[in-house]
Amino acid sequence: MVPYRVLLPKRIWRECSTKAEIVQAVKEYMQRYPHYIVKGVKNGFALCERRDEGE
Repeated sequence: MVPYRVLLPKRIWRECSTKAEIVQAVKEYMQRYPHYIVKGVKNGFALCERRDEGE
């Protein structure tokens, strides 16, 4: 797997005040990237692995 970084929108950090809210907002945002699996969040980026359709 190749690691990818997806820049998360600043609104997530503005609108969310708890870790649970951030996790939920990231999950909702990442639905736009169906082949990306989130492994973590660091410095405003979602750290992901990309899965091809055949995997």
